[in-house]
Amino acid sequence: MMNFVVKTLANAGALGVAIWLLQDITLTGESTGKKILTLILVALVFGLVNVLVKPVVKLLTLPLFILTLGLITLVVNALMLLLTSWLAEQFNLSFHVEGFWTAVLGGLIISVVSWALNVVLPDGD
Repeated sequence: MMNFVVKTLANAGALGVAIWLLQDITLTGESTGKKILTLILVALVFGLVNVLVKPVVKLLTLPLFILTLGLITLVVNALMLLLTSWLAEQFNLSFHVEGFWTAVLGGLIISVVSWALNVVLPDGD
């Protein structure tokens, strides 16, 4: 359970950094508390997308992973971020990613920040 909380907080922090750095990734809300709640909910959606959808996409694109020496990971991460944006819209969460190239850069930022936060934050195991 603690590992789940740590990973969700790391995702929320990584998404927050991407929102802060890129103007085409937006999170809106009336108050800071509402923005933080929305960010945590989006982090949960992002985590679910990464757990449920990403392994299937990776399996289906395995030949491309081999052919591009793993660079297709940037595209897969961007697609997961765009899917998260679409799902957030379906759940009336005020999170939006504008465009594929923004998603590629956002996915790269989220990957690096999430990795760094997972190294720093304690593991519940």
